[in-house]
Amino acid sequence: MAGHSRETDFAKRLIPVAKPFFTEAEVKAAGEVISSGWVAQGPKVREFEEAFRAYVGADHACAVANATAALHTALLAAGVNPGNIVLTVSHSFIATANCVRYCGGEPVFVDIDSETFNMSAQGLSECLQRDCETRSGRLYYKNAAGLAVGASPLVHLKPGPEFGRVAAVLAVHQMGMPCDLRSIIPLARKFHLPLIEDAACAAGSEILMEDGGRWEKLGRPHGDMACFSFHPRKILSTGEGGMITAQRAEYDRRCRRLRHQGMTISDAQRHESKEVMVEAYPEMGFNYRLTDIQAAVGIEQMKKMPALIARRRALAAVYLKELAQIPWLAVTKEPPFCRSNWQSFPVRLLEGAPMDQTAFMQYLLDNGVATRPGIMNAHEEKPFAAARRPLKHSETARRSAVILPLFHTMEENDIGYIVNLIKHA
Repeated sequence: MAGHSRETDFAKRLIPVAKPFFTEAEVKAAGEVISSGWVAQGPKVREFEEAFRAYVGADHACAVANATAALHTALLAAGVNPGNIVLTVSHSFIATANCVRYCGGEPVFVDIDSETFNMSAQGLSECLQRDCETRSGRLYYKNAAGLAVGASPLVHLKPGPEFGRVAAVLAVHQMGMPCDLRSIIPLARKFHLPLIEDAACAAGSEILMEDGGRWEKLGRPHGDMACFSFHPRKILSTGEGGMITAQRAEYDRRCRRLRHQGMTISDAQRHESKEVMVEAYPEMGFNYRLTDIQAAVGIEQMKKMPALIARRRALAAVYLKELAQIPWLAVTKEPPFCRSNWQSFPVRLLEGAPMDQTAFMQYLLDNGVATRPGIMNAHEEKPFAAARRPLKHSETARRSAVILPLFHTMEENDIGYIVNLIKHA
């Protein structure tokens, strides 16, 4: 039959790692926006921002083109300047590290907690106390000159008051698992550092900030700003898209200006005004706007969030139960202060596993199950390798972790099939 091949048959029977969940509601909403004629950033973006703001409990929410744009914008709004240092993790999608360099700064990498794949609070504390020093009331990274190598923007900068200044902490909620904000926030506050949360994967995840308190969604935010992604691998998807939530109005105002080429008024403000409005451009900005088409999809996705997260948590519970007795496999368990949205379901191959990471993934693929390797490490990639230093837990995680399929329309018998394959590996 024309167009038929073994490859198409294989794709049809493959259990994917992830799959967005759209219905006719999203199709209808996007179509209505197209029919309206207002397809760029406009009223639907504002409606989406308000829905997301209310959902996470933030005071402000600013929609942008993607999570990379969100991180870049948030770092600039927090005051990261050329020559500055941002303390973050290598064990994250490379966009986390790239965004620091977009600001003209340089990331200094802290190792992770091997159980959660998130920033180690102890590692952050050691970095702040051992590798940093206070000069004239400001915190500096002692060996900033040693970072001025390879592709680092520090190579092209002369020493000055901004060179080596530690400007922010950027903590990642990896794969939807909340990081230890209960320990990280006090450290950032002690050293007077803004805290940006890379919550790209974490829409709907919850944290208990104090024992006996109430569960709160990530994105309030608990730091200064939180950045989200709406990529198709995320639970809430608009195709591409991002959101910055903030508690302080000045952060929100700066983010809104930066996303729109530094412009002081929005198209919506101009459209709604009964008087002529002439904009100004007090600083350089970017074209980081979300479209109303994407926002319309996001509004419909927001309505599904409780069901989407409940389903993922139920599926994750099946995985956790069924995989618990495999001695050479470690599952990721939620710390007592966390409720993950289970954006991904990672496992770790332990010593004594019957095969290595690559062979394990190939075995599952040969049997119709797609997987992904553990999260990458930026310091092991060429752009960041020149100033590389050992990060034991990050490196072990990269080589031992495997992400198993998890998506809304997945059935429990799919998990049963995957678990049976693993048990007989």
